[in-house]
Amino acid sequence: QVQPVESGGGLVQAGGSLRLSCAASGTIFSFNTDGWYRQAPGKQRELVASITRGGITNYADSVKGRFTISRDNAKNTVYLQMNSLKPEDTAIYYCNVQRGFENGWGQGTQVTVSS
Repeated sequence: QVQPVESGGGLVQAGGSLRLSCAASGTIFSFNTDGWYRQAPGKQRELVASITRGGITNYADSVKGRFTISRDNAKNTVYLQMNSLKPEDTAIYYCNVQRGFENGWGQGTQVTVSS
């Protein structure tokens, strides 16, 4: 069972930065993609960014140029560097990881951006 663990959320002022981490276990296969999602109050969960095992990335338009997803396969960890944060980035951030044919969600970490 894949059970990633997120860390790094918190409260930050608009314009500030945070880095989220998502640690998981298991073998990363070439067809696996890991991603960060977020869910704001009253809204559906949305994809923020994703990254393949080989490092190909994809971003939501709303975060392009501000957020960077990366991974360290040796540490089995995925990161989300968030810069120039805006109040509308406030949400619970979840990571989803794929290991083989299984996937799992983290418990979520709160990110709050004050204006």
